[in-house]
This record gives sequence, structure tokens and C-alpha cells, in this order.
Amino acid sequence: MRSVIGFLSVLGTATAGLYWLSVRLPGEPRAGSGLLKFPSDLEELRELAEFLQQYNKEYHSYVLLLFCSAYLYKQSFAIPGSSFLNILAGALFGPWMGLLLCCALTSVGATCCYGLSNIFGKQFVIYYFPDKVAMLQRKVEENRSSLFFLLLFLRLFPMSPNWFLNLTSPILNIPVTQFFFSVFIGLMPYNFICVQTGSILSQITSLDAIFSWTTLLKMLAIAMVALIPGTIIKRFSQKHLSFDKSDENIYVLNGRKHN
Repeated sequence: MRSVIGFLSVLGTATAGLYWLSVRLPGEPRAGSGLLKFPSDLEELRELAEFLQQYNKEYHSYVLLLFCSAYLYKQSFAIPGSSFLNILAGALFGPWMGLLLCCALTSVGATCCYGLSNIFGKQFVIYYFPDKVAMLQRKVEENRSSLFFLLLFLRLFPMSPNWFLNLTSPILNIPVTQFFFSVFIGLMPYNFICVQTGSILSQITSLDAIFSWTTLLKMLAIAMVALIPGTIIKRFSQKHLSFDKSDENIYVLNGRKHN
């Protein structure tokens, strides 16, 4: 019971802080400030990006603070939807600054989730997902000598959702340093695709521009670059990591196996 109260206290404090940032915008009140919420679809993402792009011109530091706070909130509490924020980062901060920012925030936020799970959530994760935890524990022990590459493999070719890996890592006794850098490197291709897409789409002003040779070549280059880390890790895993094919075709929902 104390762990639940403690977690709710942290969640409530973080939520209140993020809400305060979203309503205490510097400068005069602006039309569109009501759009400051997590986007749930592409239309909401487009409207939010348009508002923040204009606001970013005068209050860059505040927009950066607000974005970082929102991203860490999502990652820390394992809330789905980071892809929208990655795309937004590309539109607001450009392709390379946006990529560096998202990789750093993903790693820090996932590490915060690791810490929250370690303090408050271990017993709940084991209770609700016993089979999945046992399967991951077995894989970790079988590949303890190549643990970092196993963690990279699980990020690039997930047998479990990323949020679940964040929650179970302290249970699996994964060192926090290896956890942090495996998230930073392992999710870089995914972040790269999303951020670059956001950067490209923010520069498109008409439907014809989507099918221009410049845009198509950029998207092709993004896809090629994103495939390189996965190809390297997959070849390494085939030689050095131990995997049972049957495990890769199983996912667990509420502690029950499904094929």
C-alpha cells in the first residue's frame, strides 16, 4: 500500500508541475495555447507543431523546457506515444538537434522509469506478468557475458514493448549504466526516423512537395541509415547470443501466454 501511495505522490507532483508549465506561458496569452496537450493523432500533432513553431521564435528556452518536461513525463511513467514527440522535435529543433535531444531524453526518461519500478513497482510487475518476466530473466542469464548486446538486440528487435523492458530491468538486475546506454544507442534508429520525418514534413508546404525527388531521396536515405545498426546487431546476435525461436513468437498479456 505504501508503494502505491508513494508512486501516486510522485505522479501527482509531476503532473502538477507539467500542468503549471503549460498554463504559465511567458508573454501575452495567445490563441492556440489550449492546444498544449499530448497529441493523439496526426491532426492534433500538426496543430500543436504550428503553434509551437511560432511560439518558439520568441521563447525558445521555454519551449525547450516544456518539451523536455513533457517527454520525460511520458517516458518516466511508461505512457505510449513518444513517436509523436519525436516527430514534433524534428519540426521544432531541426533534424540533428532534435535527434540528440530525443536520444538523451529517451535514455533519461527510461532510466527514471527504471528507478520508479525499482522503488515502487517490482512486486506489481512480477504479479501481473510472471511468465514474461521469467522468460526475460532466462534470456538475461543465458547471455550474461554479452549482456549489453542482448539489451541492444531487445531494443532493435523487441520481443517485449520498450515500456515493459524499462519496468522489468531492475527486476532482472541489469546495471543502470548498461541500461542507459543500451536505450540511447538501441532506440537511436527509431528516433532518427521519427525526427527526420518531422523535420522534412515541417518544410513541406504543398502535396506536390511530398513527391518531389528531394523529399523522396531524403526519406530513402533515412531508411538506409536506420537499417545499418539493426543489421550489425542482428549478425552479432546470430553468432554470440542464445535465443530460442519459440520465445520470439510469444507475447504475454496480463500474465497469460499468447501465440
